[in-house]
Amino acid sequence: MNEVKIEESWKSVLKDEFAQPYFQGIISYLKQEKAAGKVIYPPGSLIFNAFAQTPFARVKVVILGQDPYHNPGEAMGLSFSVPKGVNIPPSLQNIYKELNNDLGVPIPAHGDLSAWAAQGVFLLNAMLTVAHRQPQSHHKIGWQNFTDAVIRRLSEQREHLVFMLWGNFARKKNVLIDSSKHLILEAAHPSPLAGGAFFGCQHFSKANDYLQAHGQSPVNWNIADK
Repeated sequence: MNEVKIEESWKSVLKDEFAQPYFQGIISYLKQEKAAGKVIYPPGSLIFNAFAQTPFARVKVVILGQDPYHNPGEAMGLSFSVPKGVNIPPSLQNIYKELNNDLGVPIPAHGDLSAWAAQGVFLLNAMLTVAHRQPQSHHKIGWQNFTDAVIRRLSEQREHLVFMLWGNFARKKNVLIDSSKHLILEAAHPSPLAGGAFFGCQHFSKANDYLQAHGQSPVNWNIADK
């Protein structure tokens, strides 16, 4: 576990997973790839950034992505998010458009979603690493075993969370979630490849309505001035 930098509450909740052979296999694989000179995103210090920014007990909303971005300087360990100064990816542009249509939130000039994470929006990718310019390159190294366990723990040990599942890949994860105690919101992927089917889902207002109905503060989705 010395190689794994992860926030303490998550370390406690997931301690059994870190002891599993598959997880040790992930660590070994990443070490071998780096030793061979392969470039992996995000940087090692940011692989568990979503966990660091949103401790287990503070999670309110889960937005599930698939892979980290595979181009230099983009991946920061938060699904759909890129650092300030990096061009906003097309899927995130569409997320911003839906937010604007749904809640009138101004469209930001940057793609850094850290302000959401700080409020309890858990920006989880199903795969936590990817090789340089090789999308889906780490799909079979064991990450889905780990992130499926993360989703199960949230479903089992927390109540009244909102899970946003966008696109067919994410929607298949609904079997991991207890719909009797959480809100599951499903929609098309925000990628332009979905032909605009994401628009009109109103997930952001629905999430806030649900949170408030269960005694929680809503998420301030407006990060335009942050």
